Amino acid sequence: MQALIWAGSALTLAGVAGLVLCVFRALRARRSGLDEAAMRLALQKVVTLNLAALGLSVLGLMLVVAGISLG
Repeated sequence: MQALIWAGSALTLAGVAGLVLCVFRALRARRSGLDEAAMRLALQKVVTLNLAALGLSVLGLMLVVAGISLG
């Protein structure tokens, strides 16, 4: 069960890193002074990455809980 916990922790950390990347991409898009259409497109890409990172974090946390419960 240790493997589940460590794998879940790694997935969770990868998800958190993805969330941090989302913040930096959104700030970069905001500071670049894009027009409304380009800003909307850039932020739609950030939202997609954000949802993927959140999903990865949730899966990692589920693995951690499963590992703790089964251990």
